[in-house]
Amino acid sequence: MGTGIIILIIIIAAIVLFLFYGIGIYNRLVKLKTMVEEAWSGIDVQLKKRHDLIPNLVETVKGYASHEKSTFEQVTAARANALNAKTVEQQQSAENQLNRSLMNLFAVAEQYPDLKANTNFLQLQNELSAVEADIEKSRRYYNGTVREKNILIDSFPSNIIAGIFGFIKSTFFELEDLAERSVPKVAFL
Repeated sequence: MGTGIIILIIIIAAIVLFLFYGIGIYNRLVKLKTMVEEAWSGIDVQLKKRHDLIPNLVETVKGYASHEKSTFEQVTAARANALNAKTVEQQQSAENQLNRSLMNLFAVAEQYPDLKANTNFLQLQNELSAVEADIEKSRRYYNGTVREKNILIDSFPSNIIAGIFGFIKSTFFELEDLAERSVPKVAFL
């Protein structure tokens, strides 16, 4: 065998290795894209549970504080916006608005001792707190998968494969204010 054939074999082997490496990166990008979509689906399920609780909560508070119409309208409008959000950015903005509205609703509830002792209100509040905790867990998982995907898309040489096949970075799902990162709570005396 001549040196020309050996060089040709080395070049072909390098090309084959590069192709397998590229296929591996592509498959990893596809896997991470799917994981991000699955993680978002988990957040979406928890947000739906949250959105389903809100009308019952509003109706319970309404029975005690019927003159707080603007607060109820804010919560209802914020819930509608959250239900209609299509992108991560829209959902994030809508959920921030909904959190502020719920805080206002709980502030109204604090003014009514009979409401604070109402078992239905307490049950709804506990369910909402549990759902908020589940949303936080889902958000952490989603953001973790987004982080992995975005790092792979930004890293060399995987950024070349990502660019060729049109993989784009995903958006993190975060609340805008540190005070809003905690579960809305009402302290009962």
